[in-house]
Amino acid sequence: MTTVNDLLRVTESGLYCERGDFYVDPWRRVPRAVITHAHADHARAGSDRYLCSAAGKLVLRTRIGGGSPIDTLRPGESVSLNGVQVSLHPAGHLLGSSQVRIEHGGVRWVVSGDYKLQDDPTCDRFEHVACDVFVTESTFGLPVYRWQSPERIAAEINDWWRANRDAGRASVLLAYALGKAQRLAAMVDPTIGPIVAHGAVMKLVEAYRASGVRLPSIDRVPAGARRVGDGRALVIAPPSVLGSSWLKLFGESSVAMASGWMMLRGVRRRRGFDRGFSVSDHADFPGLLAAIDASGARRVLVTHGFSDTLARHLRESRGLEASVLPTRFTGEASPDAAAAADDGEPDANGDGDGDRPDADALTTS
Repeated sequence: MTTVNDLLRVTESGLYCERGDFYVDPWRRVPRAVITHAHADHARAGSDRYLCSAAGKLVLRTRIGGGSPIDTLRPGESVSLNGVQVSLHPAGHLLGSSQVRIEHGGVRWVVSGDYKLQDDPTCDRFEHVACDVFVTESTFGLPVYRWQSPERIAAEINDWWRANRDAGRASVLLAYALGKAQRLAAMVDPTIGPIVAHGAVMKLVEAYRASGVRLPSIDRVPAGARRVGDGRALVIAPPSVLGSSWLKLFGESSVAMASGWMMLRGVRRRRGFDRGFSVSDHADFPGLLAAIDASGARRVLVTHGFSDTLARHLRESRGLEASVLPTRFTGEASPDAAAAADDGEPDANGDGDGDRPDADALTTS
């Protein structure tokens, strides 16, 4: 076991709070799991009991199936687990995503899970939570990663879709089935044409709607159909459809990828996408630093992504006690890894890097 502090440690089953007898985003079956969000690398089926945000309950149930009880907390509401106070605070990553605040003996930890600071109409905005120890992701923890505004990205996607529609081509937009797909649907202009989606996306669209999130009209792609959308449609699908016969349902099409990795021309060129839109549900480099600074934490534990690089930056430029916390979380997989996943979620092979581009090659970009 790797000791993190006297409250949390990394075990074979995941990040464990022994005093409270619970795990945060465990990667094996455990008696009690506190879940930051429902992506596959953070929420696994099989635990005896779950705790998540009230907003994310239906999405989590959709992902893990029935059986195990799911307890919920409203934002900022707290519960005592064997004397340890636990509360959940919005992380801005996707519907119901939360930061887990853990307090005992007057000392506070925050396990942030995956998060972003940009506005997103499909989920609550990231809340800065003061703490002594902050556990942060680092999926895009290099200075090269700086996101454009959602409004600019939406305009680029709309222009691409409109041009394809005018040419009689379907617009296939690849994105993770949970979170990003719904965010993109809420961003685009539905007056351009019909929006249709892969079944994996629609399953989560229905969970979002049942949770009270407003989305435009989206139709499920019918099995065995031909030339769906008559060359006018925006098709939202997980990256796993690449190279499959499913894409033939739409006739002539233009295929684009929505991912933070699309900032890098080399990634777009290697995968051969017609377009790439650099939109991510993770914080960019300035966003990571802003969240860390606002937490007031003097100790920062950096997980999945460019963890070594970000931890070194925090030590050298911020004077923080920063180190790498090894986990099995993967963040946003590169298009190569995401295309191999069955449901368009990040790969969960435990290597923690999602087949990301080389860090040294990007540090000076």
